[in-house]
Amino acid sequence: MNKRILPIVAVAAAGMLALTACSSADTVSGSQGTELEGLTGDIGAKDFSEQFILAHITSQLLNAHGADTEANTKLVGSANVRQALENDEFIGYWEYTGTSWITYNGNTGPVQGTEAQFEATKDADAANGIAWLNPAPLNNTYAFAIRAEKAKELGVKTLSDIAALPMSEQTFCIESEFSTRDDGWPGLKAAYGLDIPDSNVALLDTGVIYTATQKGDDCNFGEVFQTDGRIPALDLVVMEDDAQFFPAYQGAFTLSQATLDEYPEIAEIIDLISPLLTTEQMQKLNALVDVEGEDPEDVATDWLTEQGLI
Repeated sequence: MNKRILPIVAVAAAGMLALTACSSADTVSGSQGTELEGLTGDIGAKDFSEQFILAHITSQLLNAHGADTEANTKLVGSANVRQALENDEFIGYWEYTGTSWITYNGNTGPVQGTEAQFEATKDADAANGIAWLNPAPLNNTYAFAIRAEKAKELGVKTLSDIAALPMSEQTFCIESEFSTRDDGWPGLKAAYGLDIPDSNVALLDTGVIYTATQKGDDCNFGEVFQTDGRIPALDLVVMEDDAQFFPAYQGAFTLSQATLDEYPEIAEIIDLISPLLTTEQMQKLNALVDVEGEDPEDVATDWLTEQGLI
C-alpha cells in the first residue's frame, strides 16, 4: 500500500493526527462510506483459491464502507466453514447453491434450472437462520473438459456426443470422491447412457486431472470445476451438460439473518460486486493465483481497484 508523506505544516495543522501503515490489504484506503461502522469480525473461506479471492474481495469492500473485518482463510473443509457461520464465528462467506442444497439440507437430487435451484436453497436455509444475498452469475459446478484440438478432431460439444464415439475415445480422468457420488460418476453414466469399462477411467487427484486432460495420455475427458482458471490456461473446452445432470453451484454471499437484520446495508454493498462475478471473470481471477502464482489478497485488491470500488 502506498503511503503519502504529508508536509510538516499539514501535520501541525492537523494537531495530533497519526498516520498508521496497514499490515493487511483488507484494511483498504479510499473509504466509500461509513454505513457499516460497528460491523467487526471475519469473512470465511473454504480452502481453495476462488474462496480466498472472494473472501478478500468481500472483506476489503465491507471495510471500505466502515466495517472492520479480516479474511479468514485458515479452515479446511466446507462443513467446517458452514459450522463456523452457524456458530457466529464468521460474519459470512461465499457458498454454492448445490453444496448447501445437497450437503447441508440433505437433498439427494438437484432442482432443475439455476434460478429455481437458488430460490429453493435460499428458502431451505432461511429455516436455518441463514440468509442468501443476490447471487453472482458464476457457476462453479462439476463439468467435463477436453483439450480444444481433440474436441474439434472428435466433433464433440456436449456430453451426449460422447456415447457415439468409439470406446477407445471414451476415456475419463476423475477424482475418487466423484467416482462414488450420486451427483457424480454413477449418476452421470446413467443420465447419458454411458457404458464405460473401469479400464477407461483413471482416478487422479483433482489438480493432476487438468494437466492429464491437457496431455491426453490418460484420458480425453477430465472432471473439472467450471470456474477453474486452468481451463482457459491449458486450452481446454468444457463439454455442455445438455441433459442438465449436474446441480447448479451458483455462488452467493451467505450470512446469518440476525447479522443482515442489524446491518441491512450489507446486501446493497455486496450487490456492487455480485453481478460482475461471472464464470469467465472468476476463471481469470483464479488463473492469476493458480497459474500465475499471485497472492489472492493482491488479486482482490487489484480487481476492486480496477472496478472503482475501493
